[in-house]
Amino acid sequence: MFNPSSNDVRRFFCEVFRKQRAGEILSPMEAIAGDWIAGHPEYADELSDAAAAVARDYSVEGGKTNPFLHLSMHLSISEQVSVDQPRGIRDAINALISRVGQHDAHHHIMECLGEMIWNSQRDGTPPDADAYVECVRMR
Repeated sequence: MFNPSSNDVRRFFCEVFRKQRAGEILSPMEAIAGDWIAGHPEYADELSDAAAAVARDYSVEGGKTNPFLHLSMHLSISEQVSVDQPRGIRDAINALISRVGQHDAHHHIMECLGEMIWNSQRDGTPPDADAYVECVRMR
């Protein structure tokens, strides 16, 4: 199973950004990431320097949004839709997209995803996929 480090993730998004700007061919996963990067032009500075991105601290105490976490969540949600995992997420997300649009829907879903992960970590239990899907349905 592929388990990238945070530095691997940062380098991945920086490389996708570089390849987009250079007009190079992207893999299917890079193309999806590239679409989300294009939707967040405010991240261009962070994405244009991979070495600085790896060195940068995005701790909560720093008060700065982590663009790599944000883009990773977009990518994760896109993947969940493509494989309908957890079961029922595709329909829940598509219903939300029909009401608020894809980008805004993803931002709502991120809140549900974050809540599921936080509850799992707090309680020391596996993530509750059913509660996650229900949260998306309720948005």
